[in-house]
Amino acid sequence: MSSGRDFWSRRRAEVEAEEQALEAHVVEAEVAKLEERPDEEILAELNLPEPEALESADAVRDFLKAELPQRLKTRALRRLWRLNPLLANLDGLVDYGEDYTDAATVIENMQTVYQVGKGMVTAFLEDEEDEAETVDEVPAEEIKEIEAEEEEAPLIASADPVPLPDPEPEPTAMPQRRMRFAFDTA
Repeated sequence: MSSGRDFWSRRRAEVEAEEQALEAHVVEAEVAKLEERPDEEILAELNLPEPEALESADAVRDFLKAELPQRLKTRALRRLWRLNPLLANLDGLVDYGEDYTDAATVIENMQTVYQVGKGMVTAFLEDEEDEAETVDEVPAEEIKEIEAEEEEAPLIASADPVPLPDPEPEPTAMPQRRMRFAFDTA
């Protein structure tokens, strides 16, 4: 007899699941129809105020219970966040509340030498070529003046020579350690 009860219990559960699926399908179809219509028309039909005109958390709760498109519910939630002082006022303890993008520090009209796929190497090579060209353009008279100034500048001499450190210190041998075991012979 228990198998008969199990059958009818399963059958009742299946019928309830089918009814819930049918109701969910009908609700989804209604919401899909509402998605296509403008917000003002939907609110006028359901006698609901604009989400921005809601005055209390209870009004927002009632607004969210209605069958509305997600965009209207999102507007109502934004209004709730402004109404509730706990949600509206940040206390500064928000870990990710700051702007961590580099947009705040970027200089206007900034240009980069980076090229996708090529990197920055080619830009540096071009800069070196440009510098070589500019050196050739310096008149010989200016080069002679610069060389003369360098010769006239006194050299700094140190009375005590500073010893240079060894380039690589000699590796020290690590002491060999042996493990010692003690056994109780009791």
